[in-house]
Amino acid sequence: VQLQASGGGLVQAGGSLRLSCAASGSIFTRDYIMAWYRQAPGQQRELVATITSGGSTRYADSVKGRFTISRDNAKNTAYLQMNSLKPEDTAVYYCNTNIRGISIWGQGTLVTVSS
Repeated sequence: VQLQASGGGLVQAGGSLRLSCAASGSIFTRDYIMAWYRQAPGQQRELVATITSGGSTRYADSVKGRFTISRDNAKNTAYLQMNSLKPEDTAVYYCNTNIRGISIWGQGTLVTVSS
């Protein structure tokens, strides 16, 4: 399985972006938890949001109420809708899944929020 993240870019504070994570390969990710992480310059990678195969979601406190994770199992794709973006949301965003004990990462997409 390979994950391809897209949708990053430059946005002003208060704006919105929608990230996509498309999975390809012979294994369908619909049976597995999908997650979004982010890593700001000089900081450790942090978990942003997760969604189970059944659609249950969890969020980091810093993004609750502003970000929404979702998935379209028919398209083997996960999304991260980011609203009310803040400069501190600036980071490279990665999608991730864990299949049979193997952690799989997308290549990352850069989100830059200007003040």
